[in-house]
Amino acid sequence: MMPRFLALVAITISVLSSIHASAIDMRATDRAALLSFKSGVWGNLSDWGSPQMCNWTGVTCDPRGLVIRLLLSNSNLTGVVSPAIGNLSALETLELHSNQLSGNIPPQLGMLSQLVNLSLDNNTLNGPIPETLGLLKNITYLSLSDNNLNGSIPEAIVCNCSSLSSIDLSNNSLTGEIILSTQCQPLSLNKLILYNNGLTGIIPSSMSNFTSLEWLLLQSNFLGSVLPSKMFNGMSSLKFLYLSNNNFSGDGGGANLEPFLASLVNCTCLEELGLDSNGMRDKIPPTIGNLSSTNLSKLYLYDNKITGTIPHTIGNISSLTDLCIEKNMLEGTIPSEIFQPRQLTRLVLANNQINGEIPKSIGLAQRLNIIHMSYNGLQGTLPDTLSNLTELEYLVLHHNQLSGAIPPGVSCSMILDLCYNKLTGRIPIDLAGPSTLQIYVNLSNNLLEGPLPLEFGNMDKIKALDLSSNKLSAAIPAQIKGCTALEYVNLSRNFLQGALPSSIGSFPTSLHVLDVSLNRLTGTIPLSLQTSPELWFANFSYNNFIGEVSSEGSFANLTADSFLDNPGLCGSILGMAPCRGKHGHFLYIAITVIIAIAAILLAMVCIFYHDLMKICLRLTPPSFQLSSIPTGLVNTIGEKEGDHPRISYRELVDATDGFSEANLIGKGGYGHVYRGVLHGGTVIAVKALHNDYVGEVIAGSFERECRVIRSIRHRNLIRVITACSTPEFKAIVLPFMPNGNLDSLIHGPPGGGKPEGPQHKLDLDMVLSIASNIAEGMAYLHHHAPVKVVHCDLKPSNVLLDGDMTAIVSDFGISKLVINGARDPEMGEASTSVVWLVRPAFDAGDVYSFGVMLLEMISGKRPTDVISEEGHGLHDWAKKRCLEHDLDAIVKCLLLHDSPSVQPFGLPGCEMEAVAVVMELLELGVACSQLAPSMRPDMDDVAHEIACVRDGTWRKYRATDLNAIGQKKFRE
Repeated sequence: MMPRFLALVAITISVLSSIHASAIDMRATDRAALLSFKSGVWGNLSDWGSPQMCNWTGVTCDPRGLVIRLLLSNSNLTGVVSPAIGNLSALETLELHSNQLSGNIPPQLGMLSQLVNLSLDNNTLNGPIPETLGLLKNITYLSLSDNNLNGSIPEAIVCNCSSLSSIDLSNNSLTGEIILSTQCQPLSLNKLILYNNGLTGIIPSSMSNFTSLEWLLLQSNFLGSVLPSKMFNGMSSLKFLYLSNNNFSGDGGGANLEPFLASLVNCTCLEELGLDSNGMRDKIPPTIGNLSSTNLSKLYLYDNKITGTIPHTIGNISSLTDLCIEKNMLEGTIPSEIFQPRQLTRLVLANNQINGEIPKSIGLAQRLNIIHMSYNGLQGTLPDTLSNLTELEYLVLHHNQLSGAIPPGVSCSMILDLCYNKLTGRIPIDLAGPSTLQIYVNLSNNLLEGPLPLEFGNMDKIKALDLSSNKLSAAIPAQIKGCTALEYVNLSRNFLQGALPSSIGSFPTSLHVLDVSLNRLTGTIPLSLQTSPELWFANFSYNNFIGEVSSEGSFANLTADSFLDNPGLCGSILGMAPCRGKHGHFLYIAITVIIAIAAILLAMVCIFYHDLMKICLRLTPPSFQLSSIPTGLVNTIGEKEGDHPRISYRELVDATDGFSEANLIGKGGYGHVYRGVLHGGTVIAVKALHNDYVGEVIAGSFERECRVIRSIRHRNLIRVITACSTPEFKAIVLPFMPNGNLDSLIHGPPGGGKPEGPQHKLDLDMVLSIASNIAEGMAYLHHHAPVKVVHCDLKPSNVLLDGDMTAIVSDFGISKLVINGARDPEMGEASTSVVWLVRPAFDAGDVYSFGVMLLEMISGKRPTDVISEEGHGLHDWAKKRCLEHDLDAIVKCLLLHDSPSVQPFGLPGCEMEAVAVVMELLELGVACSQLAPSMRPDMDDVAHEIACVRDGTWRKYRATDLNAIGQKKFRE
């Protein structure tokens, strides 16, 4: 017995020794694997290498001393993941997310048979997903999101990992179709997250086997075909279904959403449904009310092409909190039942064709936080029940046809935007009373009247205030100093009177923008504004300010354009009249009066002289006219002789080398334009009508252009040097524009030749600058010039570019002049009433031309090119991009002219702000080029909109778009 017992003891000792030796070997293998990992990364792993491996940062061991957890998330690691990690045979959890790891995912990770949790998300890993990960039988959680992974999704990962409950591969560059066999049935899978990749094809039918799914997030891919009508019948646990931003449609090519919605009735746990941005053309069926059997709280159908009306049954979804159906083609009225869900917090119906009144039942949804119904055709008055909405933060109703007074009690804590309506009456006191308004209030472009409420001084949190283009009167209250957070103030285009309060420049924070132009303000400009630390734009034009203006402090940023048409102002700002001693102001007024009287007398003399010359010329033989005048100047501009230099016909011949072809720089319908150099070296442009062009019609065009140029003065309109006129030769001498015209900048030189002179690229900044220049010049012609001028021929070739790339509108040969409603002599003997009828059409014609030109700058295409390529004009091309929110097309617009500041999506340097700017410009171009003239804005509004886009303040404070109040991107 004893020998047998001794033998058994010996065997036991041998086995234990073998196991111990094996454990030692495994620990050595783990240590080597970890050190190999360390050698491939950089980061704070300074304690890795000490004798006790299990005490290293992020390392956890089991009782045998084997590594079971490696937790190094958010450790600022760079480098690559070593394949040696696959040798950690006991590893259960590997978390390396939120670092800067790069390179491929090692296929050796498939050897980790005990792995339960694998998290490599939020790195810069690239390459394909290894198929070997399908060998991880025990894994329950897999997250590879937010990397640069490409290739297809391995089927084995979804179908073979039987314990897997969550797969997150979102925010990568995965492509191809989702391939799943009909036998694929992952019983444990409840989260499948694949959004923001490049996946194509259809949702595989075998996904109906995924009966445990709670999250199915497939948005922002290129998936398509008909929305599945039976796939979700068995998914009773489904909570979040997002198919947004793909290419899905209803049955019958997008004509029927009903089968798909019917399949969701059994998804009784459904909480959120996203079908937005798919281009669906269906109507919303009444059966959408059947989703009342679910827990649906968020419904996103925006940015499609959905037509018809909003069904009344949508009010049956009692748990609804978010309803977003903007950017569609919905029409009809807002059903009162839409406000039945008592939990409704967000209602977004903007950019549709909805009309009628806002139902009074809106007051029932007392939890409403966001109301966004802009860009519709809403009419009638604002319901007084809005005052019931005590939790309201955003009330955005701009660009509708709302009328009547703003009801008392309406307030919101973040953004109030009612601009571009027909609201009347006074601004309610209680609107300005609460001190809770935090960001933005815009009541501009309405018909509001009366004084500014003194209670505005209580709005100590407001940052942007726009009350422009109303009928507000009286003085700006001194209490405005209470708006201590104001950064943007626009009170322009009103009837405000009195002095500008000195407190307006004393805000303790920073006033960036102030516009009080086109009012009736008087007195001096407060010195406090000059010391305002952050003021970088101000406009005091078209008022009655007096006194001296210094160019120091914040006013060093301003130019004379900020002080136009204030005769009593003088100062040291460039372009402003200098002050003349102690009594300079009174002297300036006296001189102005004297000049005005002299101008009237001179005009009377000129008219008499002009009539006398016409009589003399009719009695003089043609040969004598030509021989007696060709070496001199007949100044048809109507100015004093000293205002324009005398340039003889002979000098023009010499300057242009006999009007040679070599100096020809442009051809028009009535003549040619030549480059010339005068004897003193001055470079000029000569717009000449030669003998074979001069006739009665051409002479009329020449005289009309002279009259127009005589009547206007603006930095964005062509300035004449002089004019030369004989019965057989007529010319206008203009400054030479070294950068040619806008047509050549957009499309290149005629005939595809190589451009001469300096090279410029039409990037986004230049588009904004040029569009602003043109709009300002045209707004002056239509609304602010002494004689109203309608250009009638606005196009890129008639927009010149000076040495600083400032746009100059030229060529007034077929313009119309209208003086205070009287007829243009060119319009015949029409009555004044007839002229008033035709004036808006002429104005709107210029606006239409501007809109087409703006779209031409953005697209880089001529209108004829778009018609030949796409079968419709630039207006429809741009409208399609706006309605479909076609970001890819917008990025192409940004890249069209090789702009160095903007790169494609997904590359460094891409700025969504630039995309937003292009979208705003496209929308403005579409508005200007609408078919109905009455629907187009006027040039004053166009100039104002572009100025706001250009200086950035509009984008900064107008947080009413989708980025500010818009759709919640679902995150785990």
